[in-house]
Amino acid sequence: MVTNNIEIKNSSAMNQLTKADANIISFLKEGDLIEAKLLAKTKRGVHFDLGKYGTGIVYGIELINSRDIVKGMNPGDSVSAKIVSLENNEGYVELSLINAQEQKNWQGLKDLKDTDEPFGVKIKGANSGGLVADIHGTKAFLPVSQLSSEHYPRIEKGDQSRILEELKKFVGEELMVKIIDLNPRTNKLIISEKEAVEENVRELLAKYTVGDIIAGVVSGIADFGAFVRFIDNPGIEGLIHISELDYRLIDTPKEVVKIDEEIKAKIIEIKDDKVFLSLKALKPNPWETVSDKFKEGEEVEGKVYKVNPFGAYIDLGQDLYGLIHVSEFGSPEELRKQMEPGKKHAFTVEAIKPDEKRIMLKLKGHKKASKKEEAEA
Repeated sequence: MVTNNIEIKNSSAMNQLTKADANIISFLKEGDLIEAKLLAKTKRGVHFDLGKYGTGIVYGIELINSRDIVKGMNPGDSVSAKIVSLENNEGYVELSLINAQEQKNWQGLKDLKDTDEPFGVKIKGANSGGLVADIHGTKAFLPVSQLSSEHYPRIEKGDQSRILEELKKFVGEELMVKIIDLNPRTNKLIISEKEAVEENVRELLAKYTVGDIIAGVVSGIADFGAFVRFIDNPGIEGLIHISELDYRLIDTPKEVVKIDEEIKAKIIEIKDDKVFLSLKALKPNPWETVSDKFKEGEEVEGKVYKVNPFGAYIDLGQDLYGLIHVSEFGSPEELRKQMEPGKKHAFTVEAIKPDEKRIMLKLKGHKKASKKEEAEA
């Protein structure tokens, strides 16, 4: 290192502190950040003027770690330093520059979090769990669950490889985010795009109330439902759960809607920045007139729709389904053997329960299993 002509003396010999100065220095503690002005670079270390606190020094491993910072500094330049020790054997205040920079970065991140204001970040990478960004030299993670509804990857059956492919499309893009969690000790910095946009969405949703009918475009389909973007307010995206798509039983939302299809839906719930919609609320409810269509004891024909361990669902037409319990067959094996999906059978209506949305059936001409068989079933 280059040594300039400034004479370096230790703090004990250089300064006779007044009582006031001593009281001031007593308030310093290890870990504090302090502004340090470069005095000189020597072979043993780099010396800094700490004003009323005396002289500081960076040496040893701290000097090696800080060489890039020190290299660009000239006498008189100031830098933030972290106090490692209040006084070493030679009377200097031991400093760390690299730790100070890290601490300053984390303090800046904490201040950014406390403002609760959204800011832009450039996405540097992606993995199956989310996106990676860099904020002031600190690695930040944006989990998939914290993406906005617009950018959330709607991949059927949660295929991890396809989710990763979708996330990779964001690398190089800038997203607006907020800091939602940070921990300097574990180097954890979590950011959220969803938090950054929800306040704006809440403001947009203020003009709507439960019961409103909206026009929208199907913007995404998942196993659990369909996403609908409002036509008059594209910043709002609602969800129609699979149970709210139709009164009939369906296995996938694709049976009812398709991407980019224009539909009308009814708002059934608004919660914070989320809005839930219903498509079936705009259709006649077949359960309200079920007693006009079927009578207890009546013989009906139906097609086996689906078989579960507890019984089989029977499509009776008119968006109504009946259930025949496994106890009618004695065992799940016998149930599956006789109730093959797609096959038609004759049934007898055993009970109609409109409030529970249930029609209980019996297989016509079929001898019911014994109580022992029912218990085993």
